[in-house]
Amino acid sequence: MKVGDVELTGMIYRDREEAGDSLAEHLMEEGVDADVVLGIPRGGLPVAAAVARAFDAELDVVAAKKLRAPYNEELAIGAAAADGSVWLNDDVIERVDVDEDYLEEETRWAANEALDKEAGYRDGSLEDVVRGRRVLVVDDGVATGATALACLRSVRDAGASYVAFAAPVGSGSSLRRLAGECDAVYCPERPRDFSAVGRYYDVFDQVSDEEAMSYLV
Repeated sequence: MKVGDVELTGMIYRDREEAGDSLAEHLMEEGVDADVVLGIPRGGLPVAAAVARAFDAELDVVAAKKLRAPYNEELAIGAAAADGSVWLNDDVIERVDVDEDYLEEETRWAANEALDKEAGYRDGSLEDVVRGRRVLVVDDGVATGATALACLRSVRDAGASYVAFAAPVGSGSSLRRLAGECDAVYCPERPRDFSAVGRYYDVFDQVSDEEAMSYLV
């Protein structure tokens, strides 16, 4: 298991495209090899596209949706991927006293939302894309890591022979959690005082579905 342990150098990425180019360079230095690069929509697509170009790899998507806490939609209690793969934040679930019925209903909702998202980007199943192949899952950054965790479980369940995760910047504790779900984690910038992904970008505008889809053409 490999988890990058490089401290933040003070660099702020200009935008997601620059972050993708920088991440691709880091991955090449690390000797990473991948058949398929999967971006997590929507913000992960510009980063993943730059990585896929550098590796001359196929570009596709894997989607997940956060599970919302009762009475507080901004608080994530986990995440579910399109195939129903789920990661639950047991500490938060216990703290806000989420009951089983709510959790089951919210998981179904999140999985359906993720399925609809993937269907908007791709015809066919994730299994058709990843089975028996070396897969690199890419996002624009890692805060809680909830959606990335669900996505990694989904890719593994779909039959990928090797699953790695990469992001330009992320929380050290979340990256360590991700390492337990895949074969390797790569992240060149891991600030000790990590707060939010957007803090490390000069331009961190919302990526529309139309813009994200344009990278797949």
